This record gives sequence, C-alpha cells and structure tokens, in this order.
Amino acid sequence: MSEYSFVSGNEAVALSALDHGVVVATGYPGTPSTEIIEHLKKLGGVDASWCPNEKVALEVAIGASFVGGRSIVTMKHVGLNVAADPLMTLSYTGVKGALVIVSCDDPGMFSSQNEQDNRNYAKFAKIPMLEPSDSQEAYVLLREAIDISERFDTPVLFRLTTRVCHGKSAIKRNPIPLKFSPSIHFEKGWDKFIMLPKQGRERHQFIEERLTRLAEYNDVFAYNFFEHENKLTPGKSKKKDPQLAIVTSGVSYHYVKELNLGLPIVKLSFTYPLPEKWLKEKLKHYEQIICVEELDPFLEKEIKILDLPVIAKNKSFYLGEYSTDRVRTLLLGGLERDDPFPDATYNTSPPALCSGCPHLTIFNVFRELGLNVSGDIGCYTLAALKPFESLHTVVEMGASIPMATGMKKVLDKPESKKTVAVIGDSTFFHSGLVGLIDAVQQQVEGVVCILDNSATAMTGRQENPGTGQSANGITSPAVDYQKLLEAIGIKQIIFLDPYRFANTKKRIEEVMDGEGLRVLILKRECALIPQKHKGTKVQVMDNCIKCGDCLKVGCPSISFNEEINHPLIDQSSCIGCGICQEVCEHDVIVPVDFTNSNALVKEKIF
Repeated sequence: MSEYSFVSGNEAVALSALDHGVVVATGYPGTPSTEIIEHLKKLGGVDASWCPNEKVALEVAIGASFVGGRSIVTMKHVGLNVAADPLMTLSYTGVKGALVIVSCDDPGMFSSQNEQDNRNYAKFAKIPMLEPSDSQEAYVLLREAIDISERFDTPVLFRLTTRVCHGKSAIKRNPIPLKFSPSIHFEKGWDKFIMLPKQGRERHQFIEERLTRLAEYNDVFAYNFFEHENKLTPGKSKKKDPQLAIVTSGVSYHYVKELNLGLPIVKLSFTYPLPEKWLKEKLKHYEQIICVEELDPFLEKEIKILDLPVIAKNKSFYLGEYSTDRVRTLLLGGLERDDPFPDATYNTSPPALCSGCPHLTIFNVFRELGLNVSGDIGCYTLAALKPFESLHTVVEMGASIPMATGMKKVLDKPESKKTVAVIGDSTFFHSGLVGLIDAVQQQVEGVVCILDNSATAMTGRQENPGTGQSANGITSPAVDYQKLLEAIGIKQIIFLDPYRFANTKKRIEEVMDGEGLRVLILKRECALIPQKHKGTKVQVMDNCIKCGDCLKVGCPSISFNEEINHPLIDQSSCIGCGICQEVCEHDVIVPVDFTNSNALVKEKIF
C-alpha cells in the first residue's frame, strides 16, 4: 500500500473508495466521470454498478447510506440535474453511512451539451463541497469527504473537472481508519428519514446550523493552505503595484503554479462553505484579490460577501477551460481584457460515427426523405454533422420524444407528419420511456425510432437494462420491447435490421404514411463489439462510375482516392456490414478476394 502508482483522478477516487470502506458505488456513465465505476468494477471489493439514470443511482446510494453503508454516486455535471430532486431532500434527511456525490464538470464542453458549473449545487442544496486539483488530492480528499459526511450528518459534493478526471499523476495509497464507523442496521421510526412537513421544518433549522459548523471546521481544515504568504502590515503598499493575492481551487491551482510568479496563493480544497475566519485573517491586509477559477465567479462572489477586496474578472473568463496561457492573460494582461477562448484548441478534426455503425442507415434515410428529426444524446447526435445533417434538435437526455410531441402540437399537418423522434436504447431507458408514455396518453400521431445498439456506446459500451447484462458482466433479463411497448399502449411496433438498408428505407417510407403512434426498433449491435460482427469486407471495383452514393453513407472507411480516381474502402477498418453494398445501385462494391493481388495493391495505396 505504501508504493506510489501513476493513476488518473478517476482511478484515484476509485482506489480511495475501496481503501476507506465504501460498500456501494452507483452511477450513470458520462464523460468525464465514467472510469470511476469502471475501475471499481475491475478492483472488486465494492458493489459497483450502473443504473438506468442518475436519479436512480443516487436513490440506491441513499438506501445504502440509510442503513449504515458508505456509498458514492458518480455522474457528469448534467447528470446532477437529473439527480437534483432526491439531492435537495437528502440535504434535509442527512445520512447514516457516508454518502459522497462525485460530480465531474466539463469546462470547455469536450463531450457535453453545456458548460454548467456544479459548484452552484453545493450552495443550492446547502451541503459541503470539496475540490481536488490532482490525483493525490482526489485520493486524500475523498477520504476527508467520507469523514465529513459522517461527522456532520450530510451528503458531500465532490467536484472534479475533466483535467483532474483524466489527467494522471503519482499517488501514494495510505488508508487511514476514520473516526466514525456506522453500524449496518436499519433504525425504524427514525424521524430524520421521513420528510413530512413537521420533520422538514425541523431539519431545515438543522441545515442552517450545520453550515455554520462546517464553516468553522473549514477554518482548521488541513488541506487549505497559503503559499508565498507575505507578512504585511495595514495600510497602502509603498510599492508601485498594490499587494495582490490569488485565491484558487481545483486544477486552476496548477495553472497558477506553472506561471511561477511568486505571488501569494490561497489554495482552497474545501470550497463550500468557505473558511470565513481563516480567509479574513489571511487576506485582511491585501489590497487586491483575484480568484482564478474555471467557469462561474463562484469563489469571487462568495469571498466578496466577506467584505474582502476581490477584483471582478471580465466575463470572457467565465467561458471555457483554463490553461496556463489564459491564466497568464488573466493575471498579467489585465482583468478587464477580453479573452475569448480559441475553438482551435479543442478538436483538430470533427468527430464521426464509426465504420459500420448501425446508425448510418437510419440517418441516410432521414436525409433522403427530408424529415424533421427531434434528436437525443448519444453517438447518433453526430448525425447533425455532414454528410448526414439529418438530426435537428438536441437538448438533454430523453427530450427527443416530448419535444416531437410539442412540435406536433404547433406544426401544420403536412410538416407534423414529417417530424420524427429518434432516441438510443440507453437514453430510452434513462429518461425516454416517460416521454413515450406521455405521447401515448396525448394520442400523438407519428414515428418514434429507438436505435438499439445493445450498449451505452458513447461512453464505452456499458450495460443498460436492455443489454441482458448487469454489473460485472452477470447475465440479467433484458427488457422485452414488445411486451413493454404493448403494456404502455403502443399498438404498432416494428423491428428492423439497420444493416439491411433497402428494407429499412422501404418500411420507414411506409410507416411515414401511416396513422397513430408507430415505434420502430432498429436493432443491431454497436460496431465496436467485435465478437458480434463477422461480415465480409468489401472493395470498390475498377468499373465504378464515381456516382458518390457510397461516400454519402458517411462511413469513415470509405473515401475518394485520387490515385485510382474512384472511392476506396479501407480494409483495416471495414467490418463488412454491407450498408455500402446495398446503397450501390451499380453492383461495383463486392466482397474482397485477398488472394487477388489487385485488392492488396489498392489497400497499400490507401
């Protein structure tokens, strides 16, 4: 246990959970949080599992906590919106066994639809929040979060960001027994777990008192510290420049450190409620304070309440992920300077669906039919890009079906008839089912397409209720779409194989002219599940007429090669799905004969 290891922040959280008595870990996969549960599943020793959505994940963790089990629940930042309902009342009930909510924010939106700052949830729910800046702190501060949870009878928000989640650094595992060790037992009749109005009013008073005690505890918290502290006396500085101090937290601390400016730095690890007395004492003689923090001016506003001389930043610094260069601009280039973050730092090439992705078919059909497509969150969101440009709305998990319902309420009949909703299997189980039930109740007419690729594919092919697997690969009953949809009142249910392009297109054209609510399930495993795909690789023959139909499929394996003056299929990535063969009306895409030297030459040209 005393040896150092090189791990990511997510892996460090998992190791600390294992080392400090966590017995239940739940979550819903979402970058940048996914690897915490994945790593716990590999480590063993903790009951780690994925749930259908973040609300359910938190509720399972609450149940474990109420009987004395230490638990953590993990999610990306937008997932906490889904879990907010139980979170707000959990703040009132408190805990028995520790409960830590690991929220992984995504400044810069590398894989997210918004850039919300979940530090605001700590203030909203009136619960303590810790923020590690690297893997070692992730390990140590999770232990502290567990201790604070049980010491103060509270859930704890544990906020990471993408760079901390995925960045790797050395850690030293050092399990330390915690002061509290709750017994595993359910205490019936304990009023604090029953939030009727009378108990709620009493617990609200408890929450306010708890915040005061937490702030006092934070005043002596060992993992807040002051670097390069100047011994100042009251009064104006005799120097040309005013005495300046920096307050920072999380990964922003490292950006400040890398600049090596020699300025005083307050590093906060316990960021809500603030250590008020400690901050006032440490900063009382400084003439200017700058808060270096990603996204919202959270610390800036909280410290300003303490009547300390905090300088407001230009609002451009509320946008995007920080870097050493951006922090240099902030600290040396002037607080009023506008600093729009450059898009070029994010992606050098646009993302694309995988070779042989089963979603290729449906979005080609949508494009050819000119449909209005209400979309959702998943790999298929990429169909909004070229060459498909056939997904037209994306808001949040499960919104596609209710949004299509709303659109149909307003559009005239011809355009309403052209409006469809599309949702993936994992997203359907996450929060799409209720929207479909609502569509049944409201007697909506139209088409809903469920794209079932037997995985939560975008985050690494995790299991979901439709995959037939639960945690650790154990076989479980898969949801039967036929029975489920019939039970909620769907009468028209059609199963399609998206690899059969011609049949899929024909059936969609037929159902678009139908009446009532029609649900299509396009079922074919994710192309990245290799054991499911044993198709024959294909190649383009020399008699190709260069019509370009195969290029419109959007498969990354197909490109136009100038050397041979027609499309070429990369044999290293082709999985033999056959979609391009069905699209080609001239029969010039054929199975590869690897005994044919000409086919091998073409592969080398590519």
